[in-house]
Amino acid sequence: MVTAWPADFPGFADSAVRLARRITVLTSGALTVQVLAAGEVVGPFEAFGAVADGRVQMYHALESYWQGRSAAFVFFAGVPFGLTGEEHLAWIHNGGGQALWDEVAAGFNLKPLMAGHTGLHQSGWYNRPIGGPDDLKGLRVAVTGLGGQVMRRLGVSASALPGREIAPALAAGRIDGAEWFGPWNARAIGLPQAARYVTYPGVFAPGTAIALGINLDFWANLPVAQQQAVATAAAAETTHTLAEFHRNNTRALAELRVDHGLTPRRLPDAVLQALGEAAGRVVAEVAEGDPLAARVYDAFIAFRRESLGWSRQSLQSYLDARLLPFRYGP
Repeated sequence: MVTAWPADFPGFADSAVRLARRITVLTSGALTVQVLAAGEVVGPFEAFGAVADGRVQMYHALESYWQGRSAAFVFFAGVPFGLTGEEHLAWIHNGGGQALWDEVAAGFNLKPLMAGHTGLHQSGWYNRPIGGPDDLKGLRVAVTGLGGQVMRRLGVSASALPGREIAPALAAGRIDGAEWFGPWNARAIGLPQAARYVTYPGVFAPGTAIALGINLDFWANLPVAQQQAVATAAAAETTHTLAEFHRNNTRALAELRVDHGLTPRRLPDAVLQALGEAAGRVVAEVAEGDPLAARVYDAFIAFRRESLGWSRQSLQSYLDARLLPFRYGP
């Protein structure tokens, strides 16, 4: 299994190792999985080709990395203002998402499985306050993928930087801000020491799915029991990472206030409205000119629309109720 991360990348690297062990144990060693971090055999963005052509059997990565192969892949990682982790799992497993994902990936000789999920993110780390949409204009922000395209619509100079270069660039004033997962991963690259402001909610990625990509020829030749073992291991790892990211982000958020004097600020509604409108256009454009991506987009949007009613009545209304100032506990 080649990965798209260095061996010490919090959450992601450990997840790959756990997944490999789960597969090995569940198959009683018939499949013994060796994890190779980014750069050990292939670079992070070369994992796709290495698995597709059979040089290695599996990759552990984000499907959004392969957008240049097919625009449809982004919907299986996460898009701005898209699905929460729970909604994303529901779409993949119960809403037809897996069949579409299989169809997209089969065109590249791959079998995909969801094998992790980060849950919700924060929005960004800045050295200037964001009080309205105009405050974004002219900012230099490290943000990748569709999030970068959304920010450019609002006048941001968006660029990609390797994770380890973001905090030094922010501290030195070479950039004005950065979008980067949640506080756990941000702490690992030094963002709390480099930024003066941290914002939420994380609308650029309301959660990011981690994928296990398997060479399709290899997969097809596995006994059904071993296929089921791999799928079971991937599902178990998805649950584990959701819990792990939630727990560690909770701890890291408390440290922001205590150790760094940072109090996260909610982005104003005017900023969120502008970002949402830009995101709607950007995500729609992903599917233009690609019939298969258009089918995935239509299915994704339909599921998102259906989910809004129940999510509003269940998750959103419950969280609002829990914030009311009643006494609970000692």
